[in-house]
Formats: sequence, structure tokens, C-alpha cells
Amino acid sequence: MVPDIISIGEPMVEFCATSKGRLSQVPLFKRGWGGDTSNFAVAVARLGGSVGYLCRLGDDEFGRSFLELWRKEGVDASRVIIEKGAFTGVYFISLMEGGKHDFTYYRKDSAASHFSPEDLDESYVKKAKVLHSSGISLAVSQSLREAVLKAVSLCKASGGIFSFDPNVRLRLWPIGTARAIIEYAFRQADIILSSIEDMELLYGISDPEVATKKLMEMGASIIALKLGAQGCYIRTRDRAFLSEGFKVDVVDTTGAGDAFDGAFLVGYLEGWSLEKISAFANAVGALTTTGFGAVAPIPSREEALRFMESQKSLGDKR
Repeated sequence: MVPDIISIGEPMVEFCATSKGRLSQVPLFKRGWGGDTSNFAVAVARLGGSVGYLCRLGDDEFGRSFLELWRKEGVDASRVIIEKGAFTGVYFISLMEGGKHDFTYYRKDSAASHFSPEDLDESYVKKAKVLHSSGISLAVSQSLREAVLKAVSLCKASGGIFSFDPNVRLRLWPIGTARAIIEYAFRQADIILSSIEDMELLYGISDPEVATKKLMEMGASIIALKLGAQGCYIRTRDRAFLSEGFKVDVVDTTGAGDAFDGAFLVGYLEGWSLEKISAFANAVGALTTTGFGAVAPIPSREEALRFMESQKSLGDKR
């Protein structure tokens, strides 16, 4: 059976510093899993959604660790391709003050970058309700970009929708190229899950109302603009509102936006109100910042709902 949501992109093994400081100063790292679209898929599965993942993995221990992760989490990896002679990308996270982080990547010519339109199982993609991807997936390589855009076309032509997180990374491509290709994706998207930082990088816009109006002009039906600790700003064609964030003790913000995206899509497919969807996504994103790494701290559905109830019992002080 084809899952409701299909995510496509680049998985990467994560090595997260266990203490604060520059990469050269940290003696120990904890291995985990990363890659924005894989983080998203794990979040969807952990929150009770139905999700599959499309990519290439290296024929190595790191690639096999991803297959085991997805199997344990309930992510359908039946269309993942193992490429002999290729490697699975890795990255290192340095932790700075205030939960901020710095990344060092080893991804050039990885297996994921070799994924191409010919790797797509078209019947699989056509049956999905949602196709999700990101600006990183569009930036990694031309062949992966072409595969993502073909998958979007297949899914939408069959009645599905496209969910897109621009996740701007200017070390992957120059701003002019990034803006042009991301804008093309914005115009294909039905749901845009951006951050205010993305809008600042792309357009120099730091006002949520202005940012969401600009994104709405691209043609999407729902905009969710992530504002970090402040929550998110939601806009549809009919209305706009701020959904306030939850206060938590931040340890590491890695992957919080990806977990937010997963929670948003889970709530959307269950037919929840935008108020409930955005509050749920805010809660999941907040809880993901309370531990180290991108995947380990993502809460279960029950943990997220219990956290939301506990906040209500405290007078909903966020």
C-alpha cells in the first residue's frame, strides 16, 4: 500500500557535538541521523502518519543504519535505492551558546546526489496524497532537482498536493540561483512551510505579515511561517493569524523545523482546524529542541498532545 505522504531528498548521518565549542575543540560526538526530508519522514511516522521516503543511499554501514532507522520508525523505504560504490553523506554539528549550531558537511558526490528522474517509481508517486521536499533537495544536484520536480508534477497531476520547505542554505548555491529555483517551487506548492530566516535570506523580509502575503502571491493555499520560539504565522486566502509558541529549555534547535513540517502535515491530513494544526506543530517543534540531534528528540504523538494539555493546565502560558 502506498503511504499518504512521500518525502524525497538527501539523508545524512549526523555527528552531534556533546559539548559546546568549535568543531576542533570538541572531543566527543554522538552519532545520529539527519537530512531535512528524512527528519521530516521520521517525524510524520513517529506522530502517527503514513509516510514513505525516496532517495539513494551508499552501500555502506551508514546507509544500512538509515534502512534500520526507517524500519524501526515505520517509514516505508521500499523504493530507496542502494548504490554500490557510493557513500552516504555525513555532517558534524557544533553547538554554540543559546542552542545555536554550526554545520560542517561531507556530501559532495554522495549517493543521494545521484538520484535522478529515472529512479522514480511513477505509480508509487502518483498514488500519494502529499509529496514533500525542500530547497536543500533542489540544491544538492541537478539530477536530484529534476527528480523532485518530476515527482511534484506526477503527484499533482494525479490529484495530490505538494508541500515545500525552502530551507535555504546559501553554502549550497548562490543567492540568485537559489531564489530563482525556490520561487519556481513556491509556485508549484500547495502548502509552503518556510521560516522567517528563509524569507530574510531570499527577500530581505523580516515582517511575518509581509512575508506571508508575498508567499501567498505565489499561489499556495496555506502558508505556515515558522518564527522559532514565537511560534508560527499562518495565512490562507481568507485569513491570517499568529499561533504562539511554547516555552521550553532549548538544548539544540537542529531539526526542529523539519519536525514542525511533519506535524503540520499529519494534522492537515487528519482534517484538523488550522488552529489545532499550528499549535500541534509548534509543540512538536519546541519539544524537538529539548535534546541533542535532529531525530532523537522528536516526540511521539502522545508526548506532544500531553505536553499541549500540560500547558493548558498552566493557564496556556507560552
